[in-house]
Amino acid sequence: MSRTRSVAGSGQGIHRRSVLAATGAVALAGGVGYALRPSDSQAATGTQQATEAVAASSRQAPAAPLAPYTKGTTVANVATPRGASGYRRLGDGPGWSRVVRSDLAAPQSGRAGRRTALAAFVQLTDLHIIDAQHPLRLEYLRSADIHAWRPHEALTVQGAIALVERINALRGAPVTGAPLHFAMTTGDNTDNNAKSELDWYLKIMSGGRITPNTGDPRRYEGVQNSGLKQYWQPDAAVRDSDKQAGFPHLDGFLKAAIREVRSPGLNLPWYSTVGNHDTLPMGCYASHGDSYLTELAVGGKKLMNVTAAEARQLQAQIKQAADPKGVRYHDFLKSHARSMRSVTPDERRAPFTPAEYVEAHLDPAHRGLGPAGHGYSSANLDAGTQYYAFRISDDVIGISLDTTDSGGHYEGSIGTAQLKWLDKTLRDNKDSYAVIFSHHTSKTMTNLRSDPARPDERRHDGQEVLALLGGHPRVLAWVNGHIHKNVITPHALAGGGSFWEISTASHVDFPQLARVIELTDNKDGTISLFTTLVESSAPHRTDFSDLSQTGLAALYRELSLNAPGARTTLGGDPKDRNTELVLKKA
Repeated sequence: MSRTRSVAGSGQGIHRRSVLAATGAVALAGGVGYALRPSDSQAATGTQQATEAVAASSRQAPAAPLAPYTKGTTVANVATPRGASGYRRLGDGPGWSRVVRSDLAAPQSGRAGRRTALAAFVQLTDLHIIDAQHPLRLEYLRSADIHAWRPHEALTVQGAIALVERINALRGAPVTGAPLHFAMTTGDNTDNNAKSELDWYLKIMSGGRITPNTGDPRRYEGVQNSGLKQYWQPDAAVRDSDKQAGFPHLDGFLKAAIREVRSPGLNLPWYSTVGNHDTLPMGCYASHGDSYLTELAVGGKKLMNVTAAEARQLQAQIKQAADPKGVRYHDFLKSHARSMRSVTPDERRAPFTPAEYVEAHLDPAHRGLGPAGHGYSSANLDAGTQYYAFRISDDVIGISLDTTDSGGHYEGSIGTAQLKWLDKTLRDNKDSYAVIFSHHTSKTMTNLRSDPARPDERRHDGQEVLALLGGHPRVLAWVNGHIHKNVITPHALAGGGSFWEISTASHVDFPQLARVIELTDNKDGTISLFTTLVESSAPHRTDFSDLSQTGLAALYRELSLNAPGARTTLGGDPKDRNTELVLKKA
């Protein structure tokens, strides 16, 4: 008996899991659903594999027949800049068309009427939830690199909540109309490896009230009210460099930015993948255990300004991985102790360890609609790992990798134990299709520094991971982020396997997107993966007098468009945006 049901015409095939929803297999507060969550034993320990799991979701079973749902996606419309220079405002623009890519297989005519839906999910990546007043932040690098600090960084919480609201409003997948199984965040969920940011991120995803402020509870204390002209001073009369470029004067902006906001939380299950900013302080330093840096993180001093020459030297050390353990960074901050400004100390700014990251996901307070641990489990804590497998549907498994290198630097790799586990998990589930999730792309897994916790273990780069995946013909996609740009790459590998690598832009840099991915069986010897980009729910047009939660989310997008030095190519080419990616069926 077939595991999927085919429908022709306007309706699309729907997986057997939706039948479970319709028959009331599992009921939650928000409705009845069918997405899958792993049992506690499925976490990665080096030997365990993905097995059958229980159903959990809040999505209502849709009424048949299913129909494509494009409202709120970039197929319908896109935030579009007005004007060619100066500070540009945003408005409504035409949607992006869908591009059919036949790099790996030829599309067959009539497939739209035959196809069945295997799975549909949402990818969020590089949210970079920022504690904008954190004492260890590197804003002062802006004296050498204008892009090193972004004028919209105080609004990451409001912007991310608006993205959650948009996902919640999607009543089905854009092509098949199938219910969305789950959401996956592919790393750099936080920015400074700070406990404050981790708490905000988990509340954004699972629901709750958030006050995006640390230090003095009554006022903002950071570079944006410092009087320094190299930063946008939104409330002050000072003619800073950003105002000279057209940025507005906004009375009450900083007071509004630290005001309490509320997130509804995602209305479908969500999973979490770890990134370098979630593992390493500043996203690049293996400095956990450095008492001076920890004391500075929670203490009452903050460095806000250095010379351009000093900034260039520090930035070069970071980019060239010349100081992966943060020793020179430690010395640099000590040498500038007298230049630091006083701020209010706050223990919530302390760095968190990988174990604390997993523990926070396991906290029942952050469960939302589940699954418990959002992919992580007590088995991860016992083994000291942050990778796991889960079953998406009867026919598809998901595998979340930990590509961060705890030895330092922002590029990634994986250890031998994880590489062997990945191979075994795919072999043990050879009858299932597989989607791989990670933070780093195959090209950015070039950092082979040893893991301090496993100094004798060899590290493996992206090319070795590609070679392994090439030996598993039922891998359909490798979904990741890190590069803050939409890029879709076909891989036809020597082992005989072929799949698509789908890299999605960040939600901290314009155009601030997430991506819906749909997997379908075309019933003609091919499989199609559909990718559709979505923006947040914030209106495209901004109102400088509107400093409400929604108004700030709109400003977050527009300010990111105008951030000095921001790259204009992060949206990618049409072939990297809304697509149909065709594969031969294994």
